[in-house]
Amino acid sequence: MRKREMALCSLVLAVCLASFAHGENIQEQRAINHLLNFVETSRCTFVRNGVEYDSGNAAAHIKQKYNYFKSQIHSADDFIALAATKSELSGRSYFVRCAQGEAIPSADWLREELEVYRKVSKEKK
Repeated sequence: MRKREMALCSLVLAVCLASFAHGENIQEQRAINHLLNFVETSRCTFVRNGVEYDSGNAAAHIKQKYNYFKSQIHSADDFIALAATKSELSGRSYFVRCAQGEAIPSADWLREELEVYRKVSKEKK
């Protein structure tokens, strides 16, 4: 009888952990989708390997990298680090320039937006 109870408890725990992980994955996927949309609708100029791109082309490139690295991306932070920070070929950082401002590293720009997104999402709950 004791073994049966322990097996049942283990099964319940596994289901609870899987549900938690699934919920966490949904939240992270929403954050990634938000960041992709943020890039695409930003109207900012993106600089990749010294060449300027509009926000639509930048978003398309980042989506391609996201799809390539998808198995390694488990969070929005991973997404930024693997898909939106630097060139895999040259190792050079990506930059973004909005309006007439200075070009800043895209990783900093996206981390700031992710922080805002998470704070707003938390407040909505």
